[in-house]
Amino acid sequence: MSDVQEAADRLLAAYRDRAPIPPLTPDFAGAGLDAAYRIQQAQVAAWVAAGDVVKGHKVGLAAQAIQRQMGVNQPDFGHLTASMFHLEHAPIPRGTFLQPRVEPEIAFILGRPLRGPGVTLAEAARAVDFVVGALEFVDSRIADWQIGIFDTVADNASSGGVVLGSRPRRLEELDLRTIGCNLTINGEVVATGAGGAVLGSPLNSLVWLANTVGPLGVRLEPGHVVLPGSMTRAFDVTPGSTIEARIAGFGTVTAVLQGEADE
Repeated sequence: MSDVQEAADRLLAAYRDRAPIPPLTPDFAGAGLDAAYRIQQAQVAAWVAAGDVVKGHKVGLAAQAIQRQMGVNQPDFGHLTASMFHLEHAPIPRGTFLQPRVEPEIAFILGRPLRGPGVTLAEAARAVDFVVGALEFVDSRIADWQIGIFDTVADNASSGGVVLGSRPRRLEELDLRTIGCNLTINGEVVATGAGGAVLGSPLNSLVWLANTVGPLGVRLEPGHVVLPGSMTRAFDVTPGSTIEARIAGFGTVTAVLQGEADE
């Protein structure tokens, strides 16, 4: 079995050199997901030591469509840092991502701390200050997206970037299960989805996250952003793409990837 810090260093080098690496799974035969999360946490520690700040968490692989696409059967989680957040309509510089895919989501912004285990649905709902529409860019430092559950967990749940919408809504105004979404890339509708695709309700995903990270000593803090999971499968995007999620009750969320002509 390979060393956890060595694997973390390989992933950190992939970020730095803009070059994907082979899958980690063959080097960790028989290892549990606890080792993969230790690899993830070692990278987060390096980012924080370099001046980045944890601003939230994401739940990955929450929708069955995503699980089928990735060949896994359970959710995972990753960290969101300040450097991963991008403004709507502002072109995201080329080179930010290696192999980006995009997902439409409903993001929670917390007003109270949450720490599991034992967090209930009622406690999770009470901790939410407001919700906004969002686009998540998932990315992989593993070559050609040849990932299993160990690889994606180690690679910070394939986190890439986040664009938050600008129309906040109160949770009590919404039924997150029935909210619909159209995902458009370069003017073409590529998918439709609904909040119920995310573990039955995005709130269930927030409960899962709080109770999963709690035993690891992680608390979800006020002001943190939580991405509960995608309402559709993920779609490849390329430089120069414009992506729009139209989410019922939230209007649109638009992200732009810088193209060669914009440089």
